[in-house]
Parts: sequence; C-alpha cells; structure tokens
Amino acid sequence: MDKASLIGVIIGVAALGIVFYEVSHGHLMMFFSGEGVLMVGFGSVSVCFMAMPMERIKAVPGYVKRFMFHKAQPIPEIIKQLAGLSEKARRDGILALESEMANIKDPFLAAGLKMAVDGIEPSQIEATARMELLAMQDRHKAGKKFFDLIKLYGPGYGLVGTLVGQVGMFGKLASADIGALGSALAIAVVATLYGAIVANAIAGPIGDKLALRSSEEILAREMMLQAILSIQAGDNPRVTQDKMLAFIPMASRGKLQLAA
Repeated sequence: MDKASLIGVIIGVAALGIVFYEVSHGHLMMFFSGEGVLMVGFGSVSVCFMAMPMERIKAVPGYVKRFMFHKAQPIPEIIKQLAGLSEKARRDGILALESEMANIKDPFLAAGLKMAVDGIEPSQIEATARMELLAMQDRHKAGKKFFDLIKLYGPGYGLVGTLVGQVGMFGKLASADIGALGSALAIAVVATLYGAIVANAIAGPIGDKLALRSSEEILAREMMLQAILSIQAGDNPRVTQDKMLAFIPMASRGKLQLAA
C-alpha cells in the first residue's frame, strides 16, 4: 500500500465530508444530482473511449492499482544487491552470477544480467534495454493520459451541466415556481462542483502520482543498466557503486553508501 496515496485520499474525503456536512446541516442529499453524475461522470468517460484505444481503457484498473499500491524495489536494496553481484562477478567471474538469477525479482534486471552472463555484446544489451524502457514509457504515458483526459474534460462537462441547468431555470421563470427554479439552479451548481472535484481531487492527483512513479522507475532501470554494463566490463565494485550513486541526489548518497 502506498501510504502517501492512502493518507491523501483520507484527508481529501474527510475535508469534503466535513464541509458538505456543515453546509448542509446533515442533509447531504442536497449535493446529489443524478443529472450531474450523468453529465460529468459518464460524459468524461465517453471522452476517454473516444480518445484512447480499447486496449488502454482495459488497463485502467491497473493504473488505479499502481496509484494505491507501489511494489517497486527500494533504491537502497537495488544498490546493495547490484554491489553484491559486482563483487561476486569480480571475484568468481561473471558466469558465477548465473546461480543468482533465481534471487532477482526485477525482470528487467534479470534479463539484462542474463544477457551479460551469456556474453552478449554491451551495445546489444544497451539497445535491447533501451527499447524496453521506451515501451515502458509508452505504457506509462497511456495511464497518465487517461487521467489527464478526465482532468481536462471533467470541468468542461460540468460547465455543460451548468448551462443545461440554467436553460431549464430560465424556461421555468414564467411559472414563478420557486421550487422548480431552485431545483434547476441546484443542478447547474452541482454539475460544476462535480467537475471541479473530479479534476482536482481525483484525476489530477492520480495522473501526477503515476507520472512521478514512472520517472522513478525509469531512473531505477537506467541505474540497473549502467550497473549491468559495468559488471560485464569487469569494473571494480566501487566503480560500479559510484556509477549507481550518480543517479541519486547528493544529499542522499551518504546513507546509500552505508546501505550498500
């Protein structure tokens, strides 16, 4: 479970719940509008279906899961693992790493080390790894794109709902029915509210978190690639570690060096 995501969701829901309760004096149903849900919710989703292929739409549950659950191996663990592999390769030869393959959980790292052990040219290892990184970036961009579309068009559909509600309100002016006018005005206001919440409290944060996770994963795998090439070249383990630490902010390197 991503603790930051969970804390953010709890704080956001609590803040909205308290405000809604205080404003409505406990009558929370005044904030519900079936027309608003239909316009903003289904309207925003319709845009995603129009803008993205079905294969990407089917992957949406995975994007949400990635937002709430982050299973990436921590950077200190990666550095410690690769430093140990570098020492073993330097001491016993790179073929000795074949026995360590079963202990490597990351498929990218396992595939790269397997190619190194098999004697594949460094240029070929790098080319293959970079193609995989490009494909991974494309998948991650698709996940962010879905939520960016919701963030972009949710408020727009909220505005459409507001205009529809206003048209309905103006159409009922002749009857001078205060109840009917109030109902139409509520639809108009609530639609805008839904659009703002969808964009700023749901889609926007999820998309930004996915983008951040993507950049972190790309950085980690780039670090893995440089370590693999260093191990294959027979570099001193200290050199391999320094190459990995080059991807880490200077302020964090001291702790990571101790961890490694």
